[in-house]
Amino acid sequence: MNRRAFLKRAAYTIAGAVAAPFAGFGYARYAEPEWLHTRHVTLSLKRLPAEFDNIRVVQFSDVHLGFNYTVANLAELADHIQSLQPDLICFTGDLFDTVIDDGEEAAQVLRGLRAPLGKGAVLGNHDYYAKVHDSIGQVLTDGGFALLTNRAIPIKRGGARIWLSGVDDMWEGKPDLGKALRSVPPGEFNLLLSHCPDFADIALQYPIDLQFSGHSHGGQVRLPFYGHLLAPAYGVKYVDGLHRLGDGKLHVYTNRGIGVSVLPIRFWCRPELTVFTLRRG
Repeated sequence: MNRRAFLKRAAYTIAGAVAAPFAGFGYARYAEPEWLHTRHVTLSLKRLPAEFDNIRVVQFSDVHLGFNYTVANLAELADHIQSLQPDLICFTGDLFDTVIDDGEEAAQVLRGLRAPLGKGAVLGNHDYYAKVHDSIGQVLTDGGFALLTNRAIPIKRGGARIWLSGVDDMWEGKPDLGKALRSVPPGEFNLLLSHCPDFADIALQYPIDLQFSGHSHGGQVRLPFYGHLLAPAYGVKYVDGLHRLGDGKLHVYTNRGIGVSVLPIRFWCRPELTVFTLRRG
């Protein structure tokens, strides 16, 4: 290689080394947070009544309105959710990031979500950071969601029923699963919404079949072959995806969330909308 070719190659190498961090940051800041992954998960559940076989449940979580996510973005998400024709819609907390802006507009968007078996939601720790979690709960209620703060509601189909239950946030609230299950007869299928996934260790002690959670954002920044770098308190053990506890007694699914928080970046951890097909078996 002559000197000119060597200098040319060296210049390209140096330019690439200098540009790579900027390109990586640009991807993590502007590209991946906008690149929604609609993940389809099929679960076989022993106690699911036959009448509920093959129902479609859509879970979304951690919207963080006000921090790089707008009501217009939420409207686009709602249109996508509706296009999936869900039977049941579940939201697992952190609708707002720290303050409430456009609450009425957000409620109007949420009202547009329709599912024949209903819509249920719980609050997350960031909903409490806003210092007006009651108002955020009202936004969800005005949006047609059943706010499941330490309570359960029956979901009926074809003469059978299951229970959709929820607990308060593990970090900022006062979760009480015993209270939530007081109205639930023994032996009936129960789907639990808990913002924090590590609540599963408590849920395992109760007759819960399936838990949906968020909170961790999947770590928000992950590395190939390594996984997440950091996870928040109460989202450390079950950071991402599906976990089976108690020899399959309890299925736990942690959604990566829609928005971002603290840092407006995602890397190797796309925002997620989860579509579950629940099967008896």
